[in-house]
Amino acid sequence: MSYAVIKLLVTIIDLYWYIVIGMAIMSWLIAFDVVNLRSSGAYSLWNALNNLTEPLLRPIRSILPSFAGVDISPVILLLLLQFLRDLVAGGGGFSFG
Repeated sequence: MSYAVIKLLVTIIDLYWYIVIGMAIMSWLIAFDVVNLRSSGAYSLWNALNNLTEPLLRPIRSILPSFAGVDISPVILLLLLQFLRDLVAGGGGFSFG
């Protein structure tokens, strides 16, 4: 693959990484009642983050058992994204910081 394609794929993976982190942080804020979903802005942001991440989190959740009510599927997804990023970047002999 060319350098530009690899760089684009790594950038997309990095952006998705931050989307997953944002979803996890927002879920904690909602759980601890710091953010109220009755606010239209908060609800819109939550809906967008949930729609972007749920298609990849759902299969992970179906495989993993429940750990005392703690959802670790975002952690697994972040590990998989890191592996994919290293595979794409390493496959071309490139290193990205």
